[in-house]
Amino acid sequence: MTVDPAKLMKSRRSIRGMSAVLLPFTAAGRIDWDGFSAHVARTAAAGIVPAVNMDTGYVQLIDDATREQTLRLARAAVGSGELVAGACVVDNAGAAFDPAAYGRQFGMIAAVDALPVIFPSFGLTAGSDADFIARYRQLAEMVPRFIGFELGQAFVPSGRVLGLDAYAELLQIPNCIGAKHSSLSRRLEWERLALRDRLRPEFHVFTGNDLAIDMVRYGSDWLLGLSTAWPEAFAERDRWWAAGDSRFDELDDALQALGDFAFRDPVPAYKHSMAQALHLRGLLDSDQTHPDSPPRPASDRAIIATILERISRGLEQPAA
Repeated sequence: MTVDPAKLMKSRRSIRGMSAVLLPFTAAGRIDWDGFSAHVARTAAAGIVPAVNMDTGYVQLIDDATREQTLRLARAAVGSGELVAGACVVDNAGAAFDPAAYGRQFGMIAAVDALPVIFPSFGLTAGSDADFIARYRQLAEMVPRFIGFELGQAFVPSGRVLGLDAYAELLQIPNCIGAKHSSLSRRLEWERLALRDRLRPEFHVFTGNDLAIDMVRYGSDWLLGLSTAWPEAFAERDRWWAAGDSRFDELDDALQALGDFAFRDPVPAYKHSMAQALHLRGLLDSDQTHPDSPPRPASDRAIIATILERISRGLEQPAA
């Protein structure tokens, strides 16, 4: 499918943003629940929908008790506001599809009135695209509304990115309100946007491309781990885009500089970069991460500090 990105450009549109919230840890290696609650509240106050129990929240590495605590505290932090949460089933290569396990995740999420994002598992993504879509349809019958998720294997081994014909089938599931696309490929996302515009314009393509956050120019909304470093900056950037304010470009470039640095190989270590950024901003007491998550070197902190200064300058630009 050949797509002209220029024809997709959508100026002065309202952007729907969701931030995959970091689950912070203390210097002693325990979850920093106070820091987590405060960060969820800050994210919601900025006008960004918090998304918890996502990859940025180590959802593949925590147990159900921790997921439930995360959900309870997030709901308390946002009050009656919107909340999104990952429905994650952890299995092994060759495992059978387990809809009951997904059902248990849906139940926890429904208990706090959050919108589920269906995470890939080996059982869900095995086989053909047709198999994958059939399983999605089965899961769709278990929830009133949900967000789908294409996740590249750079993030998790069980990830899968659909072919375009299968993506068209996903668009036809009526209670799927959108899908997060994390292939890190502009071309694949442009193809999805063109298909969405033709088949179901109200469907949300939530970019998960932290290496190309300006995909919002072309009609993507976003659900990004990068945004947890500074959700207020993303909110300001989006307001400037809706207003046709040229300050969007400088701020977007500064935020992208952080994405380019944080999401280098190994990609999963970006979570430590986010913790370093929040610690440098004085919003967390520690930049520790989950013990099973890959770390970044301490020397990254000086570079991140320089990028944070650039973001701050982007926010302080005078109006034209």
